Amino acid sequence: MDSKRLSLAIYRVLAYVTGVWLLLLTFVAMPAKYLFDPETWLMPAIAIPHGYIYMVYVLAVLWLAIGRGWGAPKAVGVMIAGTIPFLGFFVERRVARQEKAALAAGSAGGQSESAEAPKR
Repeated sequence: MDSKRLSLAIYRVLAYVTGVWLLLLTFVAMPAKYLFDPETWLMPAIAIPHGYIYMVYVLAVLWLAIGRGWGAPKAVGVMIAGTIPFLGFFVERRVARQEKAALAAGSAGGQSESAEAPKR
């Protein structure tokens, strides 16, 4: 597996994992803290792993952005999407579709060039 496909695969996995942890934080830990018990064990049990997972997600987005030559606005936008519940899932699908198309176009272009090369 080449670096471009690996970075996309890692990004996709981390986008889903980050999104799930964000949903747990938003819809389980925060309500438990503010509605039931401010000293609940749920908040640190969900918030701390979510923070670390999000940091790894940001690094994966940076790796993907640098490898694919994204501009700063797109990279920052994808990073910010990981902080808004549900939005990360939609952005992941869009990014995956665009990057798969770019990878397919790149590999098809490489195959057609080698097919047209003169035989010696």
